[in-house]
Amino acid sequence: MKRNAALTVMAAGIGSRYGRGIKQLAKVGPSGEIIMDYSVHDALAAGFDKIVFIIRKDIEAEFRDVIGKRMEKIADVAYVFQELDDLPPGFSCPPERKKPWGTGQAILSAAKAIDGPFAVINADDYYGKSAFVTLYDYLQTMHAQETDKEQIATVSFRLGNTLSDHGGVTRGICLMDEDHHLTGVRETKNIIRTENGAAVKLPDGSIRELNPDLRVSMNMWGLDTGFFDILDEGFRAFLSESGKHGDEGEFLLPTCIDGLIRDGRAEVSVLRSEDSWFGVTYQEDRPLVVDAFRRLTEQGVYRKDLYSDLVK
Repeated sequence: MKRNAALTVMAAGIGSRYGRGIKQLAKVGPSGEIIMDYSVHDALAAGFDKIVFIIRKDIEAEFRDVIGKRMEKIADVAYVFQELDDLPPGFSCPPERKKPWGTGQAILSAAKAIDGPFAVINADDYYGKSAFVTLYDYLQTMHAQETDKEQIATVSFRLGNTLSDHGGVTRGICLMDEDHHLTGVRETKNIIRTENGAAVKLPDGSIRELNPDLRVSMNMWGLDTGFFDILDEGFRAFLSESGKHGDEGEFLLPTCIDGLIRDGRAEVSVLRSEDSWFGVTYQEDRPLVVDAFRRLTEQGVYRKDLYSDLVK
């Protein structure tokens, strides 16, 4: 029996490296589409039937105008808000805190809008069609085997398919066992593209080569509603120790999942996509992304009227 599945889009972040403007709303498609348009299109085409946008109150009006009104015509759309003071009972936001509490809190804010398996993606990342098909298929069968561990999936990409031409990036390199279950994620900063593929640029200016075929997690996850209780537990623990994290500390989804793996509480399947990931990390990335979507449209991967193939 088909299970309803939601796509949850994290769009509350502030793109500090991108510069002025809300980078999640930058127009990159031939008809003015933004990256989220392609993610939503690919998710609906794969079988997802609901879109949940996690945004901030201060960008709600612009967000609804730029993308929300379009989405509401073709899909069941919900909006939830990640806010500083959206905390469990007994906790309050310190007056010096200026930024949200991280991706873990962002997903918690969506709990009231989700009642079944769901995917999580970043708003400003393009994942490709096959990633959504692969993840949707997993969500349909994620509880096929009886286990007392939380079932989770991450879609992995080839490292060489995720790099920027305009600066170093941080990537989570997947560590796996022989059954392709995640055993950990090694966060690696300042990875650059090189003639040989990829390398880490070290503080002293030297570089350490990396295999471009390494699998990396790009914050594309498959989860079910039982995960919300785990997140709530973890967020409470994080807030109880908030003095250790400083004013800028964040409760991060990958960190939470990594802790579950280490504690033997979760089994994380590493799914594979061979598509090229791309996003607008730096302003200089935007022309390349625009050109990529132009070529995908010319090749027939997408229609110029993007959603016309989904309209019944």
